[in-house]
Amino acid sequence: MNKPTPARRRPWLPAACLAAGLALAGCAGSTEDAYVERPPEALYADAQALLDDRDWEGAAKGFEEVERQHPYSQWATRGQLMAAFAYYQGSLYDDAVGALDAFMDLHPGSKDVPYALYLKGMSYYEQISDVGRDQEMTESALRTFEELERRYPDTDYAKDAKLKVDLAQDHLAGKEMEIGRYYQNQGRYVAAVNRFQNVVDSFQTTTHVPEALHRLVESYLALGVPDEAREDATVLGYNFPDSVWYERSYALLRANGVAAPTPATAAGAAAGG
Repeated sequence: MNKPTPARRRPWLPAACLAAGLALAGCAGSTEDAYVERPPEALYADAQALLDDRDWEGAAKGFEEVERQHPYSQWATRGQLMAAFAYYQGSLYDDAVGALDAFMDLHPGSKDVPYALYLKGMSYYEQISDVGRDQEMTESALRTFEELERRYPDTDYAKDAKLKVDLAQDHLAGKEMEIGRYYQNQGRYVAAVNRFQNVVDSFQTTTHVPEALHRLVESYLALGVPDEAREDATVLGYNFPDSVWYERSYALLRANGVAAPTPATAAGAAAGG
């Protein structure tokens, strides 16, 4: 069964950006003179006011204006990250990713890089589609969150990213299962075996492994190689003895005249006994 995509949750802001926004909220003014050079504090405050009003794109443009007019100020650095956040909130994900990549390229040593990676991953994650469609966004989210876990394992962002990694992997495994079942229904058993085996090998911690092993049993029996079918049933019985998929594999092997391993014998075989 495929896991539903979790409800969207608003990512938290880095403390420095949030503090700056709160401190300057009372200074908000008009953005009509956007191309007249103004103090960075005033530009930032205008953009923050637009963000508070949920004018996401307007806020993003306002934060980018801070950098345009004052590229070497501390406000410019904050503005870059806040522009990306505003784009994300407005579901302008391509713009958010572009802004985040620019921020990380310009400030690779910033303490806010973990947050930037997290927000980049979320920009892909929010675009994950159902398993019937292309999974490019799922793969991009997975790569980004794994990079975050690898580079900044002790951050709160990495902890949340780990959950997202698990869900993304389950989603990709679900896609492989869908394709494998399609091939199986078409009688293309070798192609089906390749997909189901990939789930077993590459997505071992997902919820789809028990079914993948059962589908391998079905496919190998259809191909006339009962020894392979029994081997996968043994792995299934050892790892998931209480699974409905093992019950089905056990019954299927017996119906085809193949000596079916019980959970006890499967455990012994898997352990080398």
